[in-house]
Amino acid sequence: MIDWHGADGKPGDAAALFERVSQSIKVKKYSEALSELNAALEADPLLSEAYWRRASILRQQCRYEESEKSYNKFLEMKPGNSAAEKELAQLHQAKNALDSANNLFDSGDFTKALEYIEKVVLIFSPACSKAKFLKVRLLIATKDYSSAISEAGYVLKEDEDNLEALLLRGRAYYYLADHDIATRHYQKGLRLDPEHGELKKAYFGLKNLLKKTKSAEENASKGKLRLAVEEYKAALALDPNHSAHNVHLHLGLCKVLVKLGRGNDAVKSCTEVLDIDGDSVEALVQRGEAKLLVEDWEGAVADLKSAAEKSPQDMNIREALMRAEKSLKMSQRKDWYKILGVSKTAPVSEIKKAYKKLALQWHPDKNVDNREEAEAKFREIAAAYEILGDEDKRTRYDSGEDIDEMGMGAGGGGFNPFGGGGQQFTFHFEGGFPGGGFGGFQF
Repeated sequence: MIDWHGADGKPGDAAALFERVSQSIKVKKYSEALSELNAALEADPLLSEAYWRRASILRQQCRYEESEKSYNKFLEMKPGNSAAEKELAQLHQAKNALDSANNLFDSGDFTKALEYIEKVVLIFSPACSKAKFLKVRLLIATKDYSSAISEAGYVLKEDEDNLEALLLRGRAYYYLADHDIATRHYQKGLRLDPEHGELKKAYFGLKNLLKKTKSAEENASKGKLRLAVEEYKAALALDPNHSAHNVHLHLGLCKVLVKLGRGNDAVKSCTEVLDIDGDSVEALVQRGEAKLLVEDWEGAVADLKSAAEKSPQDMNIREALMRAEKSLKMSQRKDWYKILGVSKTAPVSEIKKAYKKLALQWHPDKNVDNREEAEAKFREIAAAYEILGDEDKRTRYDSGEDIDEMGMGAGGGGFNPFGGGGQQFTFHFEGGFPGGGFGGFQF
């Protein structure tokens, strides 16, 4: 005779017991359901179905060792029960999948681990807290922060004081750069347990990051640029994985480096921004300015043109693009100063002296073995002097005006030491060449 009692204190009835257990499971009151089953089994160890029901609840909670014992107890009493044998096989699958997921998480294969959790563990053990939290950690690791927030939120709906859910949901908000919401999650957890190691680390780590960021920005605005550079770098070092926040740190650092004239470093910092956010107009503009500093004219034009296309109404970007295009054009001109081997500030007397020396060196009559090369060089030297030896032309050239070649060397109306169409041309140096002789050359 059954002599155990139900929740109402009346003698137990198996059908009523299992109905209550089913209702408890529906509202996820697993502990109550287990207590009822345990009480029933203590009173009547031969109540076989109670072992099966208990095994199923324990499996759903991923309490696999306890669950397996209950399944085996039931199968001793009801050998060959195919439904119970199937559930026991599912238990083994879920247990192996959870072990595999943990190992994959530790080895960094987050996508595969997530597959095991979603497609096996939580199918056969839907109430498994360990699997749920591992899933949230995996979602954070794969940067699916919105899903991580949702999953941790489901746990908090059932248990608003769950410390691990508060930690992980706060961490997901943190990586979205929703720092205020992250802070509130951490603070609530620490009010419940002030000594919780992970919560303390997360909370004080965030406080330190925000403090460093504010200090860097304030020093940049005050013109303390070198100090700002060091503080931006220190802030970036705190959490290299925090892309949503670091994109702003990299941009701030890039701006400061441009102001300091550190072009190569600035290009690197702005590229970090664009690797995270390829549509950042400000990063494109700043990188364009940085490339101008390192004389990467084509790169500067490309960046500023891209920025202008994204923000066509911004006149400052258009002006910067015009500067870059002018610099590119100037870089493609012949450098007459370089051809004559003089500086851009050289006086006319120095230009004339350099010209005479080079003209003598490259005169075709003195270079019979390489006459074609000499004629080209001689023509180029003469063209350089035609511009730099004339004050007006030199001023126009220095200002960036496009006066290259001046119509020379193509048989046109400009200056050509070799003439055009086979005409004679007599070229005289004022005062002759150094050392006398060669008063003039006939071509």
